[in-house]
Amino acid sequence: MKRRTAREKAVQCLFQIDMAEVPVKEAVALVMEGSEENAQYLRYLVDGVLTNQAAIDNEIKQYLRGWQLDRIANVDRAILRLAFYEIMFEAETPDKVVMNEAIEIAKLFSDEQSHRYINGVLSSFLHARETAQA
Repeated sequence: MKRRTAREKAVQCLFQIDMAEVPVKEAVALVMEGSEENAQYLRYLVDGVLTNQAAIDNEIKQYLRGWQLDRIANVDRAILRLAFYEIMFEAETPDKVVMNEAIEIAKLFSDEQSHRYINGVLSSFLHARETAQA
């Protein structure tokens, strides 16, 4: 499975887990239904987000600009959680790649304004990280 596909499916899993409290195995099975592809990277992403969700959510909240995390669209929350996970805990994937993937996934799954909002949140986060590292 391509990493882009794994990210898309991870967002779908995170959405199901967040909205309907679907168990992880069931969420993965639902998004993989009929597919023979290896779900290892997908499962790695979902498990990583869920394991680190408290830290991820605390970080996201700092960049929402007047919004509450529980008030943004559920799919946008899933996209942000995945992107923040990769930026915070996955040094292997360049930050700009993660940001671009998140924006493209938002265009695919959310409304036309969401990708701009996700871009703004991630840009603020990355700018703050760059400033702190300098």
